[in-house]
Amino acid sequence: MANEELIYRITRAVYARLGADADERTVEALVTDIYRAIEPVVGADGGARSRESPDTAAGHGEGRADRLIISVFGLDHPGIVAGVSQVLAEARCSIIDINQTVVSGKFAMVIVADISQARESAAALKDRFRGEGERLGVRVYAQREDLFNAMHRI
Repeated sequence: MANEELIYRITRAVYARLGADADERTVEALVTDIYRAIEPVVGADGGARSRESPDTAAGHGEGRADRLIISVFGLDHPGIVAGVSQVLAEARCSIIDINQTVVSGKFAMVIVADISQARESAAALKDRFRGEGERLGVRVYAQREDLFNAMHRI
């Protein structure tokens, strides 16, 4: 079973036990703890494997725990990109990829950020993004890439 499938199954099991209204951060923390405990033993080939594979490095496959997917939605106005980017810069995170668009005055942006050198945890960054989103009048969502991929696969 691929690691993405394993993360997906663990996530479903946690939600099944805690209920659909479970706090997203609690679920993410539980899934992370469980996955980290079994990751050295379970791999795509059934044996131990390293955290990085060619697929992971290329941005495919199950994703990486040291990357965040940041999504921003709202009405367009100056300063949105700057505000979100400033949070990343202050935390010593790098933007790996960014895509933004405006359609009929509606703003949408997705950033893939490297948080391996971050001065704070992913949970703390998520809180900062929420606060910045409120200040800017937009919705900002952030999730680790590995969990994002597992929870959003078709």
